[in-house]
Amino acid sequence: MRDLTNGPEGRLILRFAIPMVIGNIFQQLYNVVDSIIVGKILGDQALAAVGASFPIFYTLIAFVIGIGSGATVVISQYFGAKNYVEVKKAIGTIYIFIFLASIVLSITGITFSREIFTMLKVGEDVMPEAISYFTIYLSGLVVFFGFNSTASILRGLGDSRTPLLFFTISTLANIGLDLLFIIVFGWGIEGAAIATIVAQGGAFVTAIVFLNRRDHLIHFSWKSMVFDLEIFKKSARIGLPTGFQQAFVALGMMALIRIINNFETPVLAAYTAASRIDALAAMPAMNLASALAAFVGQNLGAGEIGRIKKGLRSTLIMSWAISFFVMAIVIFQGEALMKLFSNSAEVVEHGKNYLIIISSFYPVFATMFIMHGTLRGAGDTLIPMFITLISLWIVRIPLAAILSGEMGPSGIWWAIPSGWTIGLTGTLSYYLSGKWKNKGIIKNKKI
Repeated sequence: MRDLTNGPEGRLILRFAIPMVIGNIFQQLYNVVDSIIVGKILGDQALAAVGASFPIFYTLIAFVIGIGSGATVVISQYFGAKNYVEVKKAIGTIYIFIFLASIVLSITGITFSREIFTMLKVGEDVMPEAISYFTIYLSGLVVFFGFNSTASILRGLGDSRTPLLFFTISTLANIGLDLLFIIVFGWGIEGAAIATIVAQGGAFVTAIVFLNRRDHLIHFSWKSMVFDLEIFKKSARIGLPTGFQQAFVALGMMALIRIINNFETPVLAAYTAASRIDALAAMPAMNLASALAAFVGQNLGAGEIGRIKKGLRSTLIMSWAISFFVMAIVIFQGEALMKLFSNSAEVVEHGKNYLIIISSFYPVFATMFIMHGTLRGAGDTLIPMFITLISLWIVRIPLAAILSGEMGPSGIWWAIPSGWTIGLTGTLSYYLSGKWKNKGIIKNKKI
């Protein structure tokens, strides 16, 4: 656990973010390797099936992720105020919630999987593999939530190194099991889903054993956990707007998939592969934003507004430097990266175009995420939710539908950074209003 209320702001945030960046790069690297194995060995239809499944999965879990992020903010602010009793109550509350939510969501998703894929206009050549992959993946939702919630709670407590250990174990196990189940056992796309469940389940159990053997605020025991309704309400107040925001994003991804499915399967396969590379490239900015959110939460709890502004400035500078560097790599190596995923010239060409267009706006994306991290750490999530709604559903999706008719798949790719630009404009304007300073759960006289 790390106190982020004392010391050089930029250095603290960077040191806190580095293990998160490494850990999440490992996690995204698994997604990349998984897609490479699926695309190269099982073909473009299997790769498209994985791509069609992800936005549906993300939509189902969006609200749980939102409330979980709200709980992380609550934990962070209580920890910054040195109120460890409430920290423990918040940890128990979020674990009980995610366990119950995972059961409900698994049953719902599995029951209506075919209807959902039909609504997205997934082709009959992709449908069977998509349903199979999706239903198996959902059956392991409880370990997915447990594993990721443990990592998020630790970050709220200022510990980003321990989650790195767990993510490393999970990623390496996932890649090894992918190779075993798909190549050696010949289990096809089902093997990829089973590998993920086994790897994340193993990492979650490892995390529980590891933390229970230490003198830690997190001690996983059903007997000692208590659901605190007041803390849950605070978490929901902060987290539900984020949950709605995540749901809007996820539904937007589904809408985008539906537009993409107006074209042939190679376009969906290209989008799946290119978005894996894109997600990996976006990790540093997203993790810097998460580190900043924890920093803001603790310092708001301690009443240190001046430190928050200095931390934001330092984080923006770091994220811009990284964004321009990553942008150059993706633009100049886009074709070579796409060839890792597919032998199809058509898939490679569509994916390369996606990467060139999207990566050109990485600095815009990074700035938007950093500003969102500041507001989220302060517990101010309602206005960002509305900004996301506007940038996604009033800008990106309609523009993708219009431009795809005029420009083909490239029109869809151009619509994505257009939404980012509007989102950044709205978020920056709200931050400058200063209203976020009074949204913390702890009212500090210094603010």
